[in-house]
Amino acid sequence: MEQKTVDEMLAWQSGVRLEAVAEKLRARGFEAEVCATREAARERVIALAADAASVGFGGSLSVACLNLTRELREAGKEILNHGFPNLSPEEKLEIMRRQQVCDLFLSSANALTDEGVIVNVDGNGNRVAATLFGPRRVVYVIGRNKVVTGGVHAALARVAAVAGPVNAHRLGKRTPCAATGKCADCAGACPESICRIATIVRQRPSCTPTTVLLVNEDLGL
Repeated sequence: MEQKTVDEMLAWQSGVRLEAVAEKLRARGFEAEVCATREAARERVIALAADAASVGFGGSLSVACLNLTRELREAGKEILNHGFPNLSPEEKLEIMRRQQVCDLFLSSANALTDEGVIVNVDGNGNRVAATLFGPRRVVYVIGRNKVVTGGVHAALARVAAVAGPVNAHRLGKRTPCAATGKCADCAGACPESICRIATIVRQRPSCTPTTVLLVNEDLGL
């Protein structure tokens, strides 16, 4: 019998777990698929974008690592990404507004419970708003590192421990967590806080076809 490596065995274990989470997501009305690699996820996003004229990017590092922009643009898609360099504040806001009515909106999650509940925490609200209503289809790209056990409490704890501080530091925000790496619960006391809005999506939003791609790799923060 062929001996499997430690990495292969761990990938098998996380793959089994992701399949179970996908089943929970389907029971909540989502379309859910497990992708063995980020390349497989990339191919699925390209396929799902086939009929889209416009594609919005919510600022996700998980989505960014799929390197989708060039191929989508060459396929004739309008790319709505407020993270492009050299945009003025007004241009960024206009792109954020247009993301709300794009054909396909791409995002990730700050955390996903193993019961299939999607949790995001946002500063402006444009990203979470576009995942709920407006775009003709939403696609989440979620790495295995985002899946938590312990329900919404554990999901929010992950945001406070990892996603919030590291993203604040990445974005150059003047928040306590961006300096210390630890959540300071600065609600109401910090003008540059990126943790102003929390969404807990327990079922697929009624009017928004939504696909969740679970990737058996660590992606994003």
